[in-house]
Amino acid sequence: MNTAVLGAGSFGTALAMQLARCGHRVRLWERSPARAQVIEESRVNERYLPGHRLDPAVTVGSDVDWVLEGAELAVLAIPSQALRAALTNLRPHLPNDTILCCAAKGVEEGSLLTMDEVMSQVMESHRRQCVISGPSFAAEVARGEPTAVVVAGQDPQATKRVAEAFHGSSFRVYHSDDVVGVEIGGAIKNVMAIACGMADGMGLGLNARAAIITRGLAEITRLGVAKGANPLTFSGLAGMGDLVLTCTGNLSRNRRVGLALGKGKTLDEILEELGQVAEGVVTTRSARDLGHKLGVELPITEQVYGILYENKDPKQAMAALMGRAQKHERA
Repeated sequence: MNTAVLGAGSFGTALAMQLARCGHRVRLWERSPARAQVIEESRVNERYLPGHRLDPAVTVGSDVDWVLEGAELAVLAIPSQALRAALTNLRPHLPNDTILCCAAKGVEEGSLLTMDEVMSQVMESHRRQCVISGPSFAAEVARGEPTAVVVAGQDPQATKRVAEAFHGSSFRVYHSDDVVGVEIGGAIKNVMAIACGMADGMGLGLNARAAIITRGLAEITRLGVAKGANPLTFSGLAGMGDLVLTCTGNLSRNRRVGLALGKGKTLDEILEELGQVAEGVVTTRSARDLGHKLGVELPITEQVYGILYENKDPKQAMAALMGRAQKHERA
């Protein structure tokens, strides 16, 4: 296939490398002409994915018309809160028959829409769209290490075609029609990764980490089901799989945010040191608002929100969680 990857961050670059491994022609869009030229000439995205050389089938540029020319598949590897603006700008350049696949994980602030819902709103009648999610650290995808993900969409032919496009080498791709479940799992796990990181940063032990992961999955499931998701999706790659990876793997930016918070650093200090987007910081606020809108109880999300946006002490937040009234596990 002729493919385009829009967004030359760590995950976008890694997905471009995977598409090239599968034999596709790939054009990678970097919005900065200067950075695009450096990556194209050096064959390394030193800023976001240092040490990984691009396949010869990947070419890099900043001209949107050139990147999208003849593209049968366009992968949107753009931060979730920037997706609407980016799509609005890209829409006039997109060929009508291009399949869209969104790799961003989040819930849009204000509208409280998932990324698929944002795509539908901006693209209107364009329905050949899907999302890709699952436990997939960019560096490991770039190295070709074993990875399994899921592609979800409402158009079965388009969804299966995207899954087949990515499937190959050590990258295994499943397909699903539960777009809501896959998106909610992929978005809210970042909130839980911040919570797990905080517990680990405070030295609370492995029992606490396991409790947050398990009860975090319960929160994710409640919210997803309230939006119409299949609860079984949350036992899969976009649910438990991505949750465990992001909560326990030190390559997770959201976990690193939590670790630093647990050790007493301020959010501003952490984000400046990180130098990249940690989706869970904004998603915490939009997930909390979505929970309120749908009448869904999200106790871990509420406490993470308090720490990030109300200067709540992490120790007080943990005490509040442990002091909640006793209840049935599945209530």
